[in-house]
Amino acid sequence: MNLQYKSTRNPSVEVTASQAILKGLADDGGLFVPEKIPALALSLEELKGLSYQETAFAVMKEFLTDFTEEELKECIRKAYDSKFDTEEIAPLVKVDDTYYLELFHGATIAFKDMALSILPYLMTTAAKKNHVDKEIVILAATSGDTGKAAMAGFADVEGTRIIVFYPKGGVSKVQELQMVTQRGKNVDVVAIHGNFDDAQRGVKEMFGSQALKEELAADGYQFSSANSINIGRLVPQIVYYVYAYGKLLENGEIESGENINVVVPTGNFGNILAACYAKQMGIPIHKLICASNENKVLFDFFRTGTYDKNREFLLTTSPSMDILVSSNLERLIYQISDCDCEKDAELMGLLKQKGKYTITPAMRDHLQDFDAGYASEQETADMIRKIYDRTGYVIDTHTAVAAYVCEDYKTRTKDETKCVIASTASPYKFVKSVMQAIGQADGEKDELELLGDLEKVSKVEMPKAICDILDAEVLHTRECDADKMEDEVKKILGL
Repeated sequence: MNLQYKSTRNPSVEVTASQAILKGLADDGGLFVPEKIPALALSLEELKGLSYQETAFAVMKEFLTDFTEEELKECIRKAYDSKFDTEEIAPLVKVDDTYYLELFHGATIAFKDMALSILPYLMTTAAKKNHVDKEIVILAATSGDTGKAAMAGFADVEGTRIIVFYPKGGVSKVQELQMVTQRGKNVDVVAIHGNFDDAQRGVKEMFGSQALKEELAADGYQFSSANSINIGRLVPQIVYYVYAYGKLLENGEIESGENINVVVPTGNFGNILAACYAKQMGIPIHKLICASNENKVLFDFFRTGTYDKNREFLLTTSPSMDILVSSNLERLIYQISDCDCEKDAELMGLLKQKGKYTITPAMRDHLQDFDAGYASEQETADMIRKIYDRTGYVIDTHTAVAAYVCEDYKTRTKDETKCVIASTASPYKFVKSVMQAIGQADGEKDELELLGDLEKVSKVEMPKAICDILDAEVLHTRECDADKMEDEVKKILGL
């Protein structure tokens, strides 16, 4: 049976999986959601011993039902190959009594690679299925990782262009270098004078502009998205939570059917929503623990039932989580309102007009699967030091936020369920913050000079993704004000 996708804001909108991937965002501004979360066809025991690619097929075939088996297997084969520096794709590492799901072994050493390695293949396959004759223009806003991973995925992919906006001064030096040195004749990068929320708002406004859509169409272009608002980004992220459970079983760490907790450092809410979908598919997850940095808008939401972005935007050492408008939360809001499009549209309207909304008591009752915590900058740094001193294992700042929240959760609740932490980036990506945290940063050295020191300290070889940017030529120098993003897109496309 073909699984259809609906808009969170309009019950009459219904498209196939391939159409949802191509469009990215529904015309009414809503996000595409599957009409139901399908159950995993395999038993838990059958997950043992599956490769990452086999697990990906088992999960994705349930969601992307208008792709043939051959099409889907080919997309998976092309995505999860030697671009990753380990055959496991997403190794599960036990440190003390906690399991770190390392999601940073791809081309850009961050978890976004897990989905953005396959999205270009899903999208070009979807374009052929739907007889698309226009060039697809991928628009993306990034808080640091999505941009590079999307550019790496789409670089020189026929029939596509990609334009990425990032906040100038709001990403790490390594993140910025990864973006501005990206090769590809179809790739453009623009630094905006503003923060990530400004970039994300600008992208959403362009998606919502009918006039711009018509202007693009007249010149042979159509927009799509590489952000996690695209269901083609979200579905591949479900895979690694299913894979982690299979690995725990295979390694004899848990019994079949035993619950685990999942702790996810969270900004735009896509990564933890994928874990929520994995639970609904049948993976025994007890608690979905949402970990925030000092921009703790999600922590406050789970604590109070009010989502309020009217607060100071803080720049932290975990910049990929420096977000005050968590776009993917809308999919959860839709779900906990019993799929009430009107309620969802009302709350999203309030967020746009007043910057805040409050969910009903009945909706809050549907959030029992979630817990939430946050870590201050000091607590984040202390956690990196503590784990390093105790075990020699070096984690990045985002993973450290999750590790602190995980430890705090265990202390607070006395819950002894085994925990899997989503380790979302390599420490090499945030080398200065990491080296300062473990007390190994020479004040005279800049971020790039510290990379060799981290290699000695961590005893982990410097990833190829880092080696490649050290001598790479800067190819992208565009900048614009946050309110001039549309003008910049028109200039790039020659409209």
